[in-house]
Parts: sequence; structure tokens; C-alpha cells
Amino acid sequence: MLAAMSDSALSPRSTGASAVPSGGDACPGTLRLHRADDGALARVRVPGGVLTADRAEALLTVAGRLGDGDLHLTSRGNVQLRGLAPGCGAELARSLGDAGLLPSEAHERVRNIVASPLSGIDGGGLPDIRSWLTGLDALLCGSERATGLSGRFLFALDDGRGDVDALGADVTLIADGAGALLRVGGDDAVFRLPASDGPRAALLAAEVFLGLARETGAWRVKDLPDGARAALPDEVARRVRPQGPAVHRERPRAARPPAPGAVAGPHGRTALSTGVPLGRLGPAQWRLLTGIARHRGSGELRLTPWRGVVVPGLPSRDAPQALRTLADAGLITGPDSPWTGVGACIGHPGCAKSLADVRAEAGAAVGPLGRLPVYWSGCERRCGHPHGEWIDVVATADGHRISHVRGDRREAPVTVRDDPAALAAAVAEARA
Repeated sequence: MLAAMSDSALSPRSTGASAVPSGGDACPGTLRLHRADDGALARVRVPGGVLTADRAEALLTVAGRLGDGDLHLTSRGNVQLRGLAPGCGAELARSLGDAGLLPSEAHERVRNIVASPLSGIDGGGLPDIRSWLTGLDALLCGSERATGLSGRFLFALDDGRGDVDALGADVTLIADGAGALLRVGGDDAVFRLPASDGPRAALLAAEVFLGLARETGAWRVKDLPDGARAALPDEVARRVRPQGPAVHRERPRAARPPAPGAVAGPHGRTALSTGVPLGRLGPAQWRLLTGIARHRGSGELRLTPWRGVVVPGLPSRDAPQALRTLADAGLITGPDSPWTGVGACIGHPGCAKSLADVRAEAGAAVGPLGRLPVYWSGCERRCGHPHGEWIDVVATADGHRISHVRGDRREAPVTVRDDPAALAAAVAEARA
């Protein structure tokens, strides 16, 4: 039986590597819960966001029995369970283990893999990277060294469309015709590889990072000192043996999540792409998505890094009615929804550090569809914020600070005092 850990306790099997800083990696998991103001929090890693209907139902059961009943999607396509009761760790671990959602105690917090959610289902002629996903997850779970990765280290598997390549992962595999490109960190330089070598090369690159990070306290590639970061590509090349020298491929500066609505695929099949307002799915919504996946689709859900859900494999004739049903349940099913691009952290009262109930504020400010995404944060930590170009709204002691972010650049902020109407107008103007 899987061992269960109490709130903030460390698994004895997860401390074998030395790359984690001396201060400790505080990322929550399923064996290490995080204490929040609304109860304990567990983060269930779902590599590539892929869930079978059975596992989705198991998550709902656990959320209802042990937590607040809702499923909270993260910016990495994972699921958070909130409002967990004290002392539930053993039952949580046992339930998730029985459902196949906890294949390795030692690796449960390092299975951080995002993948192009439409890969293989939209008929776009791009490679299906599912074999990369299953291969990399198996290699991760079989590597003793990989237990040293922090819960923040991120792998991305991009089928060539550039969606998850834009997310700034630590190690990115990109499909390129019959081959693969390997990107480490934010460099525009990539290495060419045979496609079949991709998953092992990604793991080797992560292990090279661990060697360089051992004495630096770096959790992610961007945290490495300049010298170590500069040495990383050459060290990776020596391990993975690429097909020739590095070549230039600029990383996309803005992610393009799947548009909400019907996604036509081959063989008369259609996928449903839905957005989830503020990433929070109630039991009825989750049950509805799972039921459509099981009875009309291919039997799986794909959670996206943009807090959405894709349901593949429906007969094309069934898609319009299914979308109407999902829209009636409060999900985003078309590009004209005012909720499109609106995100927020958990805010007050769920988080003690939050200075405002930013979810309520985001809902009150929802108006005309904006050109840019907007993310509301209850404090300067900006947990779960997007990448690329976006509008940053941060609660402060004096009101809210609004700024336009473009990658690593941030325009001078505008501060709006505590006036809901003025705040909504300022956010709408910034998004336009």
C-alpha cells in the first residue's frame, strides 16, 4: 500500500537527489499537502493532461469525499484538490494509487509534463506525440536521479504547432517532420534528434541540469548562474549526441491555446474544446465532461495548460448538441465568451497571503471580450500567471496595480484605487 504523508511532511523516498535547494522545495503534491486557509491542498500531476474517464471519475470521488468537491485546474494541466480535511493523507494516497494516478511515490511531484492538447486529434497533419508522453513519463518514473528534480521543473512536448513551446519549459521536445528538436531552457538554439530518441534525450537533459544545479540551489534552468547556464547546452550535446550542431529556432513568444468550440478531425470525428472560467469545475460540470468522454467520445479528457478541457473522439454529428449542453453548464464553448482569457489565483479567503477576493473581482469586471488575456493576482507572487503577452492585475494595499506584460518586459503600471467601476474600466481598456 502506498505510504501517505502528512501536511508539509517530506517523503523519505523523494530526498535522494541533491539538486533541490537547502531551503526545500515546497511545491505540493499528493504525498505532501499544502496548508491553505480553506484547508489542505493536494496537487495531482496529470502528465500531458491526459485522463481516462475512469481516472476522472476517481478524482471527482476523492474531491467529494475528502475535499470541497470541486476540481481546480492549474496552468500546467494538473488538478488541485482543495479544502481537504486534516489527516486525510493516507486515504488520499490510497485512493489515487488505486486509480493509477500515483504510479511512483518517489516521482509523484516531478511528473510535470505539458503536451500539445490537440496532438493527433485535429487532423492538422502534425505528428501524434502520445508515444513521447508515455515514454517520457515511464523514463522519469524509472530514474532514481530524476527524483532530484524540483516540483517546478517542467517538460514540454510540442507537436510542431508551437503552443506549449511558448510556455518556457525547462526541457522542450518539438516534433519536426520525421525528427525532433530539443530545446533546453529559453535558448533559441535547438538540437536535431531522431524522433525515437526524444524522450530519453529529454531525461538526459534534465539529468545534466541536475549535475550543474547541485551546488547552486537552482530549481529551474532559468535559476542557474550565468556560467552554469552557458555551459548547459554543450553538456547536453555531449550526453544526447544530436545530429549535428545546434540550429536556430526562435521560441514562440505567445502561446496559442486551442480555441473553444468544435475541432474537426479525421474519420468523421470531432473534439470539443472548452474553457473553464477561472479553472474551477464543480461536480456537475466535471461529471458532464466525463460522461461525454465516456459515452460519446474516445473515453479520455485532455486538460490544457490554459485551464481548459478537450474531449476527443465524438461523432461529428453529436458535437453541436454536446457543445450546447456544456455551454448551458457554464463552460466556455465559443470564442465570443467574455470569460475567454480571464484567469485568477485562488485569492482570499482561500489564501492567507492574498489581499483581495480576486476571483469575485474578476467576475465583477468581466465585460466585452478583450484582445489580451488578463490575470488577477491577490499578491505579488502571481501564482499560476500566464506566459507571453498579458495584462497583469495585482491586488495591493492601495488598490490594484495594472500592467502590460510582454514576455520579460513590463510596461509602467497604473494603480487603481478601490473603486470597482473604475477598476473594471481600466482592465477593459488595458485588454483592448
